[in-house]
Amino acid sequence: MTEKEVEKAGSEVPEADHAKVQDDSNIPENATENTPDGQEKTEEPEEVQATTEKEPEQPQAETAEKIDLDKLSEDAIAEADNDFDWDSLDSGLDAYSKKQRTDLEQMYENTLNTVTEKEVLEGTVIALSKREVVVDIGYKSDGIVSLNEFRYNPELKVGDKVDVYIESLEDKKGQMILSHKKARATRSWDRVNEALEKDEIIKGYIKCRTKGGMIVDVFGIEAFLPGSQIDVKPIRDYDIFVGKTMEFKVVKINHEYRNVVVSHKALIEAELEQQKKEIIAKLEKGQVLEGTVKNITSYGVFMDLGGVDGLIHITDLSWGRISHPTEIVELDQKLNVVILDFDDDKKRIALGLKQLTPHPWDKLDENLKVGDTVKGKVVVLADYGAFVEIAPGVEGLIHVSEMSWSQHLRSAQDFLKVGDEVEAEILTLDREDRKMSLGMKQLKNDPWEKIESDFGVGTKHKAIVRNFTNFGVFVEITEGVDGLIHISDLSWTKKIKHPSEFTSIGEEIEVVVLDIDTENRRLSLGHKQLEENPWDVFETIFTTDSIHEGTVIDLMDKGAVIALPYGVEGFATPRHLVKEDGTQAKQDEKLDFKVIEFNKSAKRIIVSHSRIFEDVKRAEESTKRKSQRSSKKSVKTMNDNVEKTTLGDISDLATLKTELEQKEKNEKLEKNNDGKN
Repeated sequence: MTEKEVEKAGSEVPEADHAKVQDDSNIPENATENTPDGQEKTEEPEEVQATTEKEPEQPQAETAEKIDLDKLSEDAIAEADNDFDWDSLDSGLDAYSKKQRTDLEQMYENTLNTVTEKEVLEGTVIALSKREVVVDIGYKSDGIVSLNEFRYNPELKVGDKVDVYIESLEDKKGQMILSHKKARATRSWDRVNEALEKDEIIKGYIKCRTKGGMIVDVFGIEAFLPGSQIDVKPIRDYDIFVGKTMEFKVVKINHEYRNVVVSHKALIEAELEQQKKEIIAKLEKGQVLEGTVKNITSYGVFMDLGGVDGLIHITDLSWGRISHPTEIVELDQKLNVVILDFDDDKKRIALGLKQLTPHPWDKLDENLKVGDTVKGKVVVLADYGAFVEIAPGVEGLIHVSEMSWSQHLRSAQDFLKVGDEVEAEILTLDREDRKMSLGMKQLKNDPWEKIESDFGVGTKHKAIVRNFTNFGVFVEITEGVDGLIHISDLSWTKKIKHPSEFTSIGEEIEVVVLDIDTENRRLSLGHKQLEENPWDVFETIFTTDSIHEGTVIDLMDKGAVIALPYGVEGFATPRHLVKEDGTQAKQDEKLDFKVIEFNKSAKRIIVSHSRIFEDVKRAEESTKRKSQRSSKKSVKTMNDNVEKTTLGDISDLATLKTELEQKEKNEKLEKNNDGKN
């Protein structure tokens, strides 16, 4: 392009932009220009230089923004493009000096924001596609955000301001990567912490239910709303809150797990606190207020008195007995209640409902008296008795001892159960203390009135074992008629240490009446008396020194119990358990035993095993001693007779004497040998 053409092109640009054209970077500093005569011209035209010197120096980037290319003529642009030395550009020749380029780069950098990775900035949406959102954050390049991160905002459009988190300034493709989701979470966490510190009221969107409460979206963070923090009154249906936007206060943050807990109840409590103070200040005992049933438990009903809670205990709901408060009231029911009591701070208020109606005892029939028969229903059972409701709110106690004529200790549950309809006689009646005692057995005949005729001495009956003691068995022949079988009257033959060895509780046993104690209403009974006394027969069998086969059934330090024939037991001391070989008798060993003592009155038999062979030895020794004495006597007799014999008999007597002496020597020798052995 010639100088004139450049001037002409510049003259078509507005005056304000004239300098910009002259300083356009499209004209390289060292660019050559073809003159009409074909010579190269390396220097700038004087007019261009003059213009450059006269115009004030402006930043390159700012100047470029002011170029209005639309005002340039298409011919001038085409001509300039044709005349531009593209070959010199391709060859790497720089149109600016090193200093000029540094200055231009510095001016360009100053127009950009200074950003770093992991930083949250606000940007402007400049373009939208099906998958991505292009965001301008004022940096040299625009950033890309996935469109999925804006699903919560379907109305996103170009020009909207959004927060972005710089994940990477430049990826492998030279593209800056941004995240709106992370930016939102980071900003939200800071915002939530700020709300907790400043005790701010924030808004949140209840997304869904969860165990124990709700999930609330607060600044993009999922916070937990406990069920107890939704309202001051218990919530029974959480689903009605799903999808609602409500106000909350942040009450707790767990920084380690990044958990947030919010409360809507805290807002309501603040409003109710003032109302509560005003109501509490006016409370008085005996005051009647209207309240709403707020909650029902097994022990009572909580009432909302307009910002203040009170409790009606289950015993103050009705004059009559009830098993659960739901029998009287229901949730959200409005009731008039009376204030019974409250603590010094008036934080616990005791209420009553039944006190608003007259006491049933005041309406009890005035003609009712002791001895009258009444009907009622068992409402409470205890071990000691049963409470019977004869009218709503009017109860009488039937003690267990008044349920039956039986003297045997039993529980009320053995006679009655809750809900039973019973008939009883009034035993005591105290209208002032509102107490009444009743009796059931009084409506039945006393069996002891005819005890002599029905259960006389010597009569036999069947009884039920009710209880054990160390000394005997308590049995019941019929209701109201009890008796005791002493342990010694259970068996003729067995020695029983405890009644449980002979029978068991609840078992039927045959008895005979031995004695009647009318004053204490007790019979003395026996079981063994049903049979004849076998000891009368045993006296003829187990005579002293008689021998019987027995079995050692129990070994003790003091001796052993021996099972003898006919079910009889004997006793042997340790010295009487020694066998012939010197060993001791063992458990379950069968041996012969000799009766050494028989006591019929004491039902005692003493036996011995060792006495059997000891007696045999003593008999043998006695026989030997008798034989020896007999031999000596014979020798003496023979000596006496010798003197009377004739001389013819002397030789015969001498021979006999020699034989006898030899025999005596042999016996002594055998005896000495036995002694050595």
